[in-house]
Amino acid sequence: VQLVESGGGLVQPGGSLRLSCAASGFTFSYTDMSWFRQAPGKERELVATITSDSYSTNYADFVKGRFTISRDNARNAVFLQMNSLKPEGTAVYYCNKHPRPFSSWGQGTQVTVAS
Repeated sequence: VQLVESGGGLVQPGGSLRLSCAASGFTFSYTDMSWFRQAPGKERELVATITSDSYSTNYADFVKGRFTISRDNARNAVFLQMNSLKPEGTAVYYCNKHPRPFSSWGQGTQVTVAS
């Protein structure tokens, strides 16, 4: 299993970023996926989930209406469009299977929201 996240960076409050995750080593098109994040000194938390066929998505309350999860099964990729970013969104963002994430995590992509 390999998960490679990208697209993070420094953004001002209110700004946007689009994260990408390239997946390999498992049958991606049959796997429900998710985005997680881990802020400094805090536990990793679930941000958004998407079913294998993109039929259903779910979001943590703290991102509802601002973030959108999507996927492209032809490219074995999952995305997270993040709008109206807030400073509390500063964290390392990871993708993984949902539920029961793989034990192997990617390196994540750092998102820093600051002015």
